[in-house]
Amino acid sequence: MRRCRVEVEIPEYILIVAGSGRMLAQAAKNAGLKPLVIDLFADLDTQRYAEAFKRVPSLAKNHLTPAVDHFIEHYAVTHVIYGSGFEYYPESLSYLSCRLLVLGNPSETFAKLHDKPVFFSSLDKLNIPYPEVCFAAPTRAGNWLVKPMQNQGGLGIKPYHPKRFTESTVYWQKYLAGTPHSVLFLANGKEARVIGFNTQWAVDMGKSQAFIFSGIINSCDLLEQQKERITDWLRELVPVFTLQGLNSLDFIQAGDKSFVLEINPRPSASMQLYDTDLIIGHIRACLGELADYGSHEGFTGYQIVHAKQDVMIPDGFEWPPWCMDLPESGTPCRAGQPICSIIAHQNEAQSVMNELLNKQLNLHIRFYPHGI
Repeated sequence: MRRCRVEVEIPEYILIVAGSGRMLAQAAKNAGLKPLVIDLFADLDTQRYAEAFKRVPSLAKNHLTPAVDHFIEHYAVTHVIYGSGFEYYPESLSYLSCRLLVLGNPSETFAKLHDKPVFFSSLDKLNIPYPEVCFAAPTRAGNWLVKPMQNQGGLGIKPYHPKRFTESTVYWQKYLAGTPHSVLFLANGKEARVIGFNTQWAVDMGKSQAFIFSGIINSCDLLEQQKERITDWLRELVPVFTLQGLNSLDFIQAGDKSFVLEINPRPSASMQLYDTDLIIGHIRACLGELADYGSHEGFTGYQIVHAKQDVMIPDGFEWPPWCMDLPESGTPCRAGQPICSIIAHQNEAQSVMNELLNKQLNLHIRFYPHGI
């Protein structure tokens, strides 16, 4: 048994369930825990970090149940940490909480944050600004975006064209020109501790994929007073939604004004940008204890490498050591889908961006030797 600083013993086996479990499995392994992973890909590095793994076709309850049963029966696992992917399967979180102790936000909190009328009305009550939204189709385009009620990584967000609109479970939000940011923080249901402010960017894959999350760096050109304002918002939001563990808040900086977009109530990709033991911080926070984290040396950037054209991972392909989320040989990657992800660390933010670009070009040359 591994003992954290809280007076609760955490079993060495931790079940991780996510669309992709590599990030959390790696963090758990590095923290001395033994991750058991259920995800959609069973990437090569996920298999390496996991004590055992199960690949499922989706995070739907009927697909999760036999995998969860297996790990409970064979490893007596009692605790679970969930990652991305449950935006589309909130009922699966309720199922997990019936079987295991969830180290993260409960399903009720998750559902409340994804109930957009409830979320934005809460922001109104707290006088926290956000880009204008409406829940009935605007009669004119007027620079609106269409956003799915359940959204992950920017999927399904697109400019609104009244004549083309057919979806139902969506809302509309005014497009604001500005810089997209996020703040990673820990919470214990009452208080928040900021880990760091980040700048993120998207890639346009066309059609309904115009704002796909592509990368993030723990560099942010916000003024200190602007960061303090965001931090004050977190202090108000955490008790309203009883947020627990690692979370991130996405916002747009337009000039000297900040506008909240959403809260991701789970560990996000930005946790990879910090060299502190955040998985244990996540566990402690879920059990009530918040730790303070100091400053970080240098800058780290994370980038998803998307396929420019359809490609098949060749047999015996040798992945560079700076690649992550590695599909097995023979895996097809369609145009626009992620191939893998990369990471870079330097003393200057621009050097990180340059290195990410060079590594991405290196991979494209490997996969498309005859050009794109």
